[in-house]
Amino acid sequence: MAPRILVVDDNQELLTLLTQLFEDAGYEVVGAIKGKQAVEVSRAQPPAVAVLDILLPDMMGYHLADALRKDQPQLPLIFITGVFKGGKHAMEARQKYAAAGYFEKPFEAAKLLEAVQKLVPTQKQAPSPTSMQDAFDVELDIDVEEEGPQDAMELTGRIKVTGGDNLTAEIRGANLTATPLHKVAATLVRPPVPGRPPDPLPVGAGGPGHRRGELKDNLPSLLTAFYLSRETGELGVQRGKVRKVVYFERGTPVFALSNLLADRFGQFLVRVGKIKPEQLEDAAAVATANNRRTGDILVERGLLKDTERLYYVGQQVKAIIYSLFSWEDGTYVMSFKEKAAAESIKLDVHPANLIVRGIKKLYKSERLRRMLRPEDRLIPAVAPAYQLHEVELERWEAELLPKIDGNRTVAELLAYANRPDQIVYGFLVSMMALGILEQRT
Repeated sequence: MAPRILVVDDNQELLTLLTQLFEDAGYEVVGAIKGKQAVEVSRAQPPAVAVLDILLPDMMGYHLADALRKDQPQLPLIFITGVFKGGKHAMEARQKYAAAGYFEKPFEAAKLLEAVQKLVPTQKQAPSPTSMQDAFDVELDIDVEEEGPQDAMELTGRIKVTGGDNLTAEIRGANLTATPLHKVAATLVRPPVPGRPPDPLPVGAGGPGHRRGELKDNLPSLLTAFYLSRETGELGVQRGKVRKVVYFERGTPVFALSNLLADRFGQFLVRVGKIKPEQLEDAAAVATANNRRTGDILVERGLLKDTERLYYVGQQVKAIIYSLFSWEDGTYVMSFKEKAAAESIKLDVHPANLIVRGIKKLYKSERLRRMLRPEDRLIPAVAPAYQLHEVELERWEAELLPKIDGNRTVAELLAYANRPDQIVYGFLVSMMALGILEQRT
């Protein structure tokens, strides 16, 4: 039988990710988000190793360790924490509990796995999870009606990308506006049927090496789970026939693909006004006939400078990721690979700023008000997933944060900020999504 591991963390998405990580390595995982729940499941299913978050909703991880050791005095323990940092805490954990490991968030999940494997090796090597691109062929070029109407998407002109040999470049261009999908339906260029078949899109359903869940308002938490664990892998999301994938390297989103016709590179150039639909249609036909990329044809014809391609590919990828923030339902699936995407062009964007901008750009007013009511009160979180220095704040936002101490309602904060309600709500909800603020109970 596979060795059993108890994993306890109140971040549901991080717990899901770690569960998948250990299962992929050949372990049986029992998970819990509260200390009391962890004690109950460990008595019913005694683990060989326990991985414990120190700050839990109902008790400290150290108190949980005491409770677990009453039933299993020799139970190996590994602690993870987002708040109790510094050598002193790690030393105390090792002295009192003989802890086999002490990991501070964000940590490298691969090293956590190594620590567990030293304690309890698996009997056999678990099969390596397949990439979504390898495992699933899906219908490509879904019509825009499948996605539904959206607003225009504003994209800042600055973009950071990395290329071969770890070359990083920051490119600045004009701010872009991607035309709403429902307004480009009539001008979409349908790919010709003959010629080279399209590449399969990397999106999956559940299966070996993949964990499925419901997508609601938890996209920020899923992005954060990859960041906190420094994981490399793929996050596939699906709603109806529309499927998109975000690739991560060491916790950072670097690339994205979509089976939505309007998300294709050529279509994106049309949406931002770089080329005209008829120019794309002609270039796409030539590319298909000659088994070449449409972008190469556009460059040859002088419609797209070779130096511009990097910029627009980066903006296209960013637009695909941002579009997912508008999804309020669907499913997600995670998979882990050492090299998630063999792409020469990759985004270089901090997840915290991606989350903030995604919420501000694409969360509708009614959605924000559903998540945060005028009578609610907010307080600084004890264990934020991100630090403030990692987040780009506007001046008024930085001035408002010290006023958020639980004494003022959201309605009072709106009045103090003296900004449109939609803007202030977007800021407050984004700070909650980053774990910097939380609702006072």
